[in-house]
Amino acid sequence: MKRRVVITGLGAVTPTGLNVKQFWNSCREGKIGIADITYFDTTDYKAKLAAELKGFDAKDFMDAKAAKRMEAFSQYAVAASAEALNDSGINLEKEDSYRVGVSIGSGIGSLQAMEREHIRLLDKGPGRVSPLLVPMMISNMAAGNVGIVFGLKGKNINIVTACATGTHCIGEAFRSIAYGEAEVMLAGGSEASISPIGVSGFSALTALNTTHDANRASIPFDKERAGFVMGEGAGVLVLEELNHAIARGARIYAEMAGYGATCDAYHITSPVEDGSGAAMAMKYALDDAGFKPEDIDYVNAHGTSTPYNDLFETKALKLAFGAHAYKMKINSTKSMIGHLLGAAGGVEGLVCVKSIEESFVHKTAGLMISDEECDLDYCKGSGADMTVNTAMSNSLGFGGHNASIIFKKYKD
Repeated sequence: MKRRVVITGLGAVTPTGLNVKQFWNSCREGKIGIADITYFDTTDYKAKLAAELKGFDAKDFMDAKAAKRMEAFSQYAVAASAEALNDSGINLEKEDSYRVGVSIGSGIGSLQAMEREHIRLLDKGPGRVSPLLVPMMISNMAAGNVGIVFGLKGKNINIVTACATGTHCIGEAFRSIAYGEAEVMLAGGSEASISPIGVSGFSALTALNTTHDANRASIPFDKERAGFVMGEGAGVLVLEELNHAIARGARIYAEMAGYGATCDAYHITSPVEDGSGAAMAMKYALDDAGFKPEDIDYVNAHGTSTPYNDLFETKALKLAFGAHAYKMKINSTKSMIGHLLGAAGGVEGLVCVKSIEESFVHKTAGLMISDEECDLDYCKGSGADMTVNTAMSNSLGFGGHNASIIFKKYKD
């Protein structure tokens, strides 16, 4: 029997806030966290802008010695997890540690570790490469370090599906609880790929916007959109079996209702042009939740600000929802914090939960010039004060990975 799963804790470190309160307030204000890259000299780079974390110091969130053995993406995951666990009020000493798991993904892991040690290899030879290169670089160490720091011995997984990573991780955590593999799961994504090779690689794909104007850099669904902006950070949700949450008197933010996943099986970077793959993921999520298309109030779109993604996702929404696509509120959090790659789904899932809790849908910041082919209600100009009973979050990744998750207002 499928068990009910609720959200009892939230944690985030983002370019517009190093905790959930700061981040959500920034969303409400439409604050843009994009600025000139400071991590390295961009003189020879086409893309000059990114959404970096501002003021993050790992020692503020964890033991300094432990932080030294983590790359940034793992530090971000631990920081967001610490906030989420604290927010949930769960007493881990009273829990069976084998029933508390982790499903936190990173699409890439640490490019910085690879860059740093490759230089050392070339300059000083193979004998000088750090013995910690591999355990600090590999993408599963976000989830691994969260398990180690908090003593969580349950199911520990890292779903890697490029930009759909965070959403798949939440979906698989939902499944793990619904079908009895865990009582509690920390779920989401973490990423820190604003590095020379990361920016160079995405630039070579012509995926990044090369404008110098931070306010017009990440403009999903805008007619002048010209690529995404790299962001970084982490978003983590505490998912919990309903009766377990009730028994300990937990505050419940929302209930997770459905999850769908598909593959376009079409192209290594481009979504299928008719949107059918993403549409089917949305339909599967609706079916899993027992919903009809008209039951959805709000969709947090993948909305990357690339010409193809925004057009094809619009087509996918119309395929999945039919006439109701024109009645929903749709926005893109990436308009403010850029594209967090594997962490995007974690942060955007959190936004859906906060939208339900606070009855507010944030605007798509920077959206000024409507695209005739992207003709849905993308919250242009302002957010909306409205009752949000149901919210869907979509993520699409290179390789054709599609994931959709649905949250709903919790009712006894």
